Amino acid sequence: MLTACTTGYDVPYSNPPEFIAADIERDFYGNCYGRDVTPALTNTETNQLQTGPEIVGADGTVIQQATYQTVTNQTILRERREVLFETVCPDQMTPEFIASLQRALATRGYYQARITGVLDAHTKSAVRLYQQQQTNIDSPLLAIQTARILGLVALTPEQLGIIE
Repeated sequence: MLTACTTGYDVPYSNPPEFIAADIERDFYGNCYGRDVTPALTNTETNQLQTGPEIVGADGTVIQQATYQTVTNQTILRERREVLFETVCPDQMTPEFIASLQRALATRGYYQARITGVLDAHTKSAVRLYQQQQTNIDSPLLAIQTARILGLVALTPEQLGIIE
């Protein structure tokens, strides 16, 4: 067995699962984009409005019960939000890249599981939490912006301050 030729990771696939790739769109230039959809936040208020009075006899007995109508009002507290953001493309999500992602998140205290090189539930959860706190992107899809912050992808010339 040639162990020097292997990654050392017990990986069932070389790319992320199909459902991850399905959430990613490519543009004409080959850049990948994910979508972050935050549902609207609503408040529902239900009240009972009296529509007819209670009728009481001279001796104090109730002749007719009061009638009520249920009225429900819904208020939108925050509109639905949809954000398109550049992501790392699925073909770049190799076991080595994912292992580097896991190590970068572990170093920052966001990932406590074993380094496996597999884009599993622990990794996606850590990515989502880190991105929520660092970039306001609420998605398990790794944003390019997050990958740059973690040092996993190269900075652009503009980010390096190089004018072309």
